[in-house]
Amino acid sequence: MSKVNITPLADRVLVEAAAAEEKTASGLIIPDTAKEKPQKGIVIAAGAGKKDEPLTVKVGDTVLYGKYAGTEISVEGKDYLIMRESDIFAIV
Repeated sequence: MSKVNITPLADRVLVEAAAAEEKTASGLIIPDTAKEKPQKGIVIAAGAGKKDEPLTVKVGDTVLYGKYAGTEISVEGKDYLIMRESDIFAIV
């Protein structure tokens, strides 16, 4: 897990997306143009939550989120997603 100097505000979380699958279950190599956008990642930082609504997720949780959830940002050469906690479907 990486250390980033970003503190999300309110109910937002910073997620590092998992790597996209390189091969299919049968062993076929997936080209870059056909790779699916990952929908799983690790929470790197979390805000304090809204007033009277603390966050459910915490730093280090592996989460599942929507395919088009969040906003992609790049910090120190690494790509992250910043999204609202409501965009997260589950903690794995």
